[in-house]
Amino acid sequence: MIEIPRQKPKFRFAPSPNGPLHLGHALSAILNHDMAARTGGDFLLRIEDIDQTRCTPDFETGIYTDLSWLGLSWHEPVRRQSEHFPAYQAALQALIERGLVYPAFLTRGEVKARVAAFEADGKSWPRDPDGTPLYPFDDRERSDAERRRRLASGMKHAWRLDMERALAAAGGPLHWRESGDGETGTIPAYAAAWGDVVLSRSDAPSSYHLSVVVDDAVQGITHIVRGLDLFHTTSIHRLLQTLLDLPEPLYHHHRLLLGSDGRKLSKSLGDTGIAEWRSRGLSPAELRRRIGL
Repeated sequence: MIEIPRQKPKFRFAPSPNGPLHLGHALSAILNHDMAARTGGDFLLRIEDIDQTRCTPDFETGIYTDLSWLGLSWHEPVRRQSEHFPAYQAALQALIERGLVYPAFLTRGEVKARVAAFEADGKSWPRDPDGTPLYPFDDRERSDAERRRRLASGMKHAWRLDMERALAAAGGPLHWRESGDGETGTIPAYAAAWGDVVLSRSDAPSSYHLSVVVDDAVQGITHIVRGLDLFHTTSIHRLLQTLLDLPEPLYHHHRLLLGSDGRKLSKSLGDTGIAEWRSRGLSPAELRRRIGL
Protein backbone atom coordinates (compact mmCIF):
# COMPACT_ATOMS: atom_id res chain seq x y z
CA MET A 1 0.00 0.00 0.00
CA ILE A 2 1.07 3.59 -0.63
CA GLU A 3 1.81 5.49 2.57
CA ILE A 4 -0.08 8.81 2.51
CA PRO A 5 1.45 11.61 4.59
CA ARG A 6 -0.93 14.04 6.31
CA GLN A 7 0.50 17.53 6.08
CA LYS A 8 -0.30 21.19 5.60
CA PRO A 9 -1.39 22.56 2.17
CA LYS A 10 0.92 21.45 -0.61
CA PHE A 11 1.08 22.65 -4.20
CA ARG A 12 3.27 21.30 -6.99
CA PHE A 13 4.61 22.28 -10.37
CA ALA A 14 5.34 19.17 -12.44
CA PRO A 15 7.01 19.87 -15.81
CA SER A 16 8.49 17.32 -18.20
CA PRO A 17 12.12 17.96 -19.20
CA ASN A 18 11.46 17.39 -22.90
CA GLY A 19 11.88 20.97 -24.04
CA PRO A 20 12.35 24.52 -22.73
CA LEU A 21 9.69 26.00 -20.46
CA HIS A 22 7.48 28.64 -22.12
CA LEU A 23 5.25 31.40 -20.74
CA GLY A 24 2.40 28.98 -20.09
CA HIS A 25 4.67 27.03 -17.77
CA ALA A 26 5.69 30.26 -16.06
CA LEU A 27 2.03 31.07 -15.38
CA SER A 28 1.39 27.65 -13.84
CA ALA A 29 4.57 27.63 -11.77
CA ILE A 30 4.02 31.15 -10.42
CA LEU A 31 0.37 30.48 -9.57
CA ASN A 32 1.32 27.35 -7.62
CA HIS A 33 4.16 29.14 -5.85
CA ASP A 34 2.10 32.20 -4.92
CA MET A 35 -0.97 30.24 -3.84
CA ALA A 36 1.22 28.10 -1.59
CA ALA A 37 2.68 31.25 -0.04
CA ARG A 38 -0.78 32.78 0.56
CA THR A 39 -2.09 29.65 2.29
CA GLY A 40 1.02 29.01 4.37
CA GLY A 41 1.64 25.86 2.38
CA ASP A 42 4.58 24.27 0.60
CA PHE A 43 5.56 24.56 -3.06
CA LEU A 44 7.04 21.36 -4.50
CA LEU A 45 8.76 20.68 -7.80
CA ARG A 46 8.34 17.34 -9.54
CA ILE A 47 10.16 16.26 -12.70
CA GLU A 48 7.89 14.10 -14.87
CA ASP A 49 10.53 12.23 -16.88
CA ILE A 50 8.88 8.89 -17.60
CA ASP A 51 9.50 9.37 -21.33
CA GLN A 52 13.22 8.58 -21.28
CA THR A 53 13.56 9.05 -25.05
CA ARG A 54 12.56 12.74 -25.04
CA CYS A 55 13.53 13.88 -21.54
CA THR A 56 17.13 15.05 -21.11
CA PRO A 57 19.36 16.30 -18.27
CA ASP A 58 19.95 19.57 -20.15
CA PHE A 59 16.23 20.36 -20.27
CA GLU A 60 15.95 19.47 -16.57
CA THR A 61 18.78 21.87 -15.75
CA GLY A 62 16.98 24.51 -17.80
CA ILE A 63 13.86 24.06 -15.64
CA TYR A 64 15.82 24.80 -12.46
CA THR A 65 17.48 27.81 -14.08
CA ASP A 66 14.21 29.27 -15.37
CA LEU A 67 12.33 28.82 -12.11
CA SER A 68 15.17 30.29 -10.05
CA TRP A 69 15.32 33.31 -12.38
CA LEU A 70 11.58 33.81 -11.83
CA GLY A 71 12.31 34.06 -8.12
CA LEU A 72 10.67 30.77 -7.19
CA SER A 73 11.99 28.42 -4.54
CA TRP A 74 10.80 24.92 -3.73
CA HIS A 75 11.13 22.27 -1.07
CA GLU A 76 13.80 19.63 -1.59
CA PRO A 77 14.20 16.95 -2.60
CA VAL A 78 12.75 17.21 -6.08
CA ARG A 79 10.74 14.09 -6.94
CA ARG A 80 11.88 12.59 -10.22
CA GLN A 81 9.46 10.06 -11.70
CA SER A 82 12.19 7.94 -13.29
CA GLU A 83 13.34 7.08 -9.75
CA HIS A 84 9.97 5.69 -8.68
CA PHE A 85 8.93 3.16 -11.31
CA PRO A 86 8.35 0.45 -8.64
CA ALA A 87 5.66 2.61 -7.00
CA TYR A 88 3.73 2.87 -10.26
CA GLN A 89 4.14 -0.84 -10.93
CA ALA A 90 2.77 -1.64 -7.47
CA ALA A 91 -0.32 0.49 -8.16
CA LEU A 92 -0.79 -1.22 -11.53
CA GLN A 93 -0.40 -4.65 -9.96
CA ALA A 94 -3.13 -3.83 -7.44
CA LEU A 95 -5.49 -3.07 -10.32
CA ILE A 96 -4.43 -6.22 -12.20
CA GLU A 97 -5.18 -8.38 -9.17
CA ARG A 98 -8.69 -6.91 -8.97
CA GLY A 99 -9.33 -7.60 -12.66
CA LEU A 100 -9.74 -3.90 -13.45
CA VAL A 101 -7.13 -3.76 -16.23
CA TYR A 102 -6.31 -6.00 -19.15
CA PRO A 103 -3.37 -6.57 -21.53
CA ALA A 104 -3.97 -4.77 -24.84
CA PHE A 105 -2.15 -6.14 -27.88
CA LEU A 106 -3.37 -3.99 -30.79
CA THR A 107 -0.67 -1.69 -32.14
CA ARG A 108 -1.27 1.98 -32.84
CA GLY A 109 -1.11 1.20 -36.55
CA GLU A 110 -3.76 -1.50 -36.22
CA VAL A 111 -6.07 0.82 -34.31
CA LYS A 112 -5.53 3.60 -36.85
CA ALA A 113 -6.35 1.24 -39.72
CA ARG A 114 -9.47 -0.03 -37.95
CA VAL A 115 -10.74 3.52 -37.39
CA ALA A 116 -9.97 4.57 -40.98
CA ALA A 117 -11.84 1.56 -42.40
CA PHE A 118 -14.83 2.23 -40.16
CA GLU A 119 -15.02 5.91 -41.07
CA ALA A 120 -14.54 5.27 -44.79
CA ASP A 121 -18.28 4.54 -44.92
CA GLY A 122 -19.14 7.94 -43.48
CA LYS A 123 -19.57 6.75 -39.90
CA SER A 124 -17.85 8.35 -36.91
CA TRP A 125 -15.68 6.30 -34.57
CA PRO A 126 -16.21 7.36 -30.93
CA ARG A 127 -13.54 9.73 -29.60
CA ASP A 128 -12.41 10.97 -26.20
CA PRO A 129 -12.63 14.65 -25.12
CA ASP A 130 -9.24 15.31 -26.75
CA GLY A 131 -10.45 13.90 -30.07
CA THR A 132 -8.45 10.66 -29.93
CA PRO A 133 -10.32 7.52 -31.14
CA LEU A 134 -11.35 5.21 -28.32
CA TYR A 135 -9.61 1.84 -28.15
CA PRO A 136 -11.53 -1.08 -29.72
CA PHE A 137 -13.04 -3.74 -27.48
CA ASP A 138 -11.09 -6.66 -29.00
CA ASP A 139 -8.64 -7.08 -26.14
CA ARG A 140 -11.18 -6.34 -23.43
CA GLU A 141 -13.28 -9.26 -24.71
CA ARG A 142 -10.47 -11.82 -25.09
CA SER A 143 -10.67 -14.91 -22.88
CA ASP A 144 -8.28 -15.26 -19.95
CA ALA A 145 -6.74 -18.29 -21.64
CA GLU A 146 -6.00 -16.32 -24.82
CA ARG A 147 -4.53 -13.46 -22.79
CA ARG A 148 -2.25 -15.86 -20.93
CA ARG A 149 -1.17 -17.47 -24.19
CA ARG A 150 -0.25 -14.15 -25.73
CA LEU A 151 1.55 -12.94 -22.61
CA ALA A 152 3.51 -16.20 -22.37
CA SER A 153 4.62 -15.80 -25.97
CA GLY A 154 6.22 -12.45 -25.12
CA MET A 155 3.83 -10.48 -27.29
CA LYS A 156 4.19 -6.72 -26.75
CA HIS A 157 1.28 -5.18 -24.91
CA ALA A 158 0.01 -2.25 -22.92
CA TRP A 159 -2.16 -2.41 -19.81
CA ARG A 160 -5.49 -0.64 -20.20
CA LEU A 161 -8.14 0.19 -17.65
CA ASP A 162 -11.34 -1.78 -18.18
CA MET A 163 -13.54 1.30 -17.89
CA GLU A 164 -16.76 -0.64 -17.46
CA ARG A 165 -15.43 -2.75 -14.59
CA ALA A 166 -13.58 0.20 -13.06
CA LEU A 167 -16.68 2.36 -12.89
CA ALA A 168 -18.63 -0.50 -11.31
CA ALA A 169 -15.86 -0.97 -8.72
CA ALA A 170 -15.87 2.76 -7.94
CA GLY A 171 -19.32 2.26 -6.46
CA GLY A 172 -21.17 5.34 -7.67
CA PRO A 173 -20.93 8.77 -9.30
CA LEU A 174 -17.62 10.62 -8.93
CA HIS A 175 -16.91 14.34 -8.82
CA TRP A 176 -14.22 16.83 -7.93
CA ARG A 177 -14.10 20.24 -6.25
CA GLU A 178 -13.04 23.00 -8.63
CA SER A 179 -12.11 26.66 -8.06
CA GLY A 180 -10.48 27.55 -11.39
CA ASP A 181 -11.04 29.88 -14.34
CA GLY A 182 -13.75 27.78 -16.01
CA GLU A 183 -16.52 25.86 -14.30
CA THR A 184 -16.38 25.97 -10.51
CA GLY A 185 -17.96 24.11 -7.62
CA THR A 186 -18.69 20.39 -7.64
CA ILE A 187 -17.89 18.98 -11.09
CA PRO A 188 -19.21 15.56 -12.21
CA ALA A 189 -16.43 13.21 -13.32
CA TYR A 190 -17.31 11.48 -16.60
CA ALA A 191 -14.44 9.01 -16.87
CA ALA A 192 -16.37 6.83 -19.33
CA ALA A 193 -15.84 9.48 -22.01
CA TRP A 194 -12.15 8.45 -22.16
CA GLY A 195 -12.71 4.76 -22.84
CA ASP A 196 -10.15 2.17 -21.79
CA VAL A 197 -7.20 4.45 -21.07
CA VAL A 198 -3.59 3.24 -21.09
CA LEU A 199 -1.93 2.82 -17.69
CA SER A 200 1.33 1.25 -18.86
CA ARG A 201 3.08 0.44 -22.17
CA SER A 202 5.86 -1.89 -23.16
CA ASP A 203 8.11 1.14 -23.73
CA ALA A 204 6.94 3.11 -20.66
CA PRO A 205 6.35 1.55 -17.22
CA SER A 206 3.57 3.99 -16.37
CA SER A 207 1.23 6.42 -18.06
CA TYR A 208 0.78 10.05 -17.10
CA HIS A 209 -2.59 9.24 -15.53
CA LEU A 210 -1.31 6.49 -13.24
CA SER A 211 1.95 8.14 -12.20
CA VAL A 212 0.40 11.52 -11.46
CA VAL A 213 -2.18 10.18 -9.01
CA VAL A 214 0.44 8.06 -7.26
CA ASP A 215 2.89 10.97 -7.05
CA ASP A 216 0.28 13.42 -5.75
CA ALA A 217 -0.70 10.96 -3.02
CA VAL A 218 2.85 10.11 -1.98
CA GLN A 219 3.82 13.79 -1.87
CA GLY A 220 0.69 14.74 0.06
CA ILE A 221 -0.45 17.24 -2.57
CA THR A 222 -3.63 18.95 -1.36
CA HIS A 223 -4.16 21.51 -4.17
CA ILE A 224 -3.62 20.75 -7.85
CA VAL A 225 -3.24 23.92 -9.92
CA ARG A 226 -2.79 23.30 -13.65
CA GLY A 227 -4.03 24.43 -17.07
CA LEU A 228 -7.57 24.15 -18.37
CA ASP A 229 -6.31 21.75 -21.05
CA LEU A 230 -6.23 19.10 -18.30
CA PHE A 231 -9.70 19.88 -16.93
CA HIS A 232 -11.45 16.86 -18.45
CA THR A 233 -8.66 14.40 -17.60
CA THR A 234 -9.46 15.02 -13.95
CA SER A 235 -12.30 12.53 -14.44
CA ILE A 236 -9.75 9.76 -15.02
CA HIS A 237 -7.68 10.86 -12.04
CA ARG A 238 -10.67 10.87 -9.71
CA LEU A 239 -11.54 7.35 -10.84
CA LEU A 240 -7.99 6.08 -10.23
CA GLN A 241 -7.80 7.84 -6.87
CA THR A 242 -11.02 6.09 -5.85
CA LEU A 243 -9.89 2.66 -7.08
CA LEU A 244 -6.51 2.97 -5.33
CA ASP A 245 -7.99 4.49 -2.15
CA LEU A 246 -5.98 7.71 -2.53
CA PRO A 247 -6.92 11.16 -1.15
CA GLU A 248 -8.96 13.62 -3.20
CA PRO A 249 -7.12 16.92 -3.72
CA LEU A 250 -8.77 20.25 -4.49
CA TYR A 251 -8.46 21.35 -8.12
CA HIS A 252 -7.88 24.72 -9.76
CA HIS A 253 -7.59 24.72 -13.57
CA HIS A 254 -6.27 28.06 -14.72
CA ARG A 255 -6.58 29.92 -18.02
CA LEU A 256 -4.28 29.04 -20.90
CA LEU A 257 -1.92 31.43 -22.63
CA LEU A 258 -2.53 31.47 -26.36
CA GLY A 259 -0.25 32.30 -29.26
CA SER A 260 -1.05 34.85 -31.95
CA ASP A 261 -2.78 32.09 -33.93
CA GLY A 262 -5.16 31.32 -31.08
CA ARG A 263 -3.68 27.97 -30.07
CA LYS A 264 -2.19 27.21 -26.67
CA LEU A 265 1.56 27.56 -26.27
CA SER A 266 3.49 24.35 -26.88
CA LYS A 267 7.04 23.06 -26.51
CA SER A 268 6.66 20.83 -29.55
CA LEU A 269 5.69 23.77 -31.75
CA GLY A 270 8.69 25.81 -30.66
CA ASP A 271 6.90 28.59 -28.79
CA THR A 272 9.24 31.13 -27.25
CA GLY A 273 10.74 29.84 -24.01
CA ILE A 274 11.39 31.63 -20.73
CA ALA A 275 15.14 31.50 -21.42
CA GLU A 276 14.62 33.33 -24.72
CA TRP A 277 12.65 36.11 -23.02
CA ARG A 278 15.42 36.35 -20.41
CA SER A 279 18.04 36.69 -23.13
CA ARG A 280 16.05 39.55 -24.63
CA GLY A 281 16.43 41.47 -21.36
CA LEU A 282 12.97 40.93 -19.93
CA SER A 283 12.92 41.06 -16.12
CA PRO A 284 10.95 38.59 -13.95
CA ALA A 285 8.54 41.41 -13.03
CA GLU A 286 8.00 42.27 -16.69
CA LEU A 287 7.39 38.63 -17.50
CA ARG A 288 4.76 38.45 -14.76
CA ARG A 289 2.99 41.42 -16.31
CA ARG A 290 3.23 39.88 -19.77
CA ILE A 291 1.35 36.78 -18.58
CA GLY A 292 -1.26 38.85 -16.74
CA LEU A 293 -0.04 38.57 -13.15
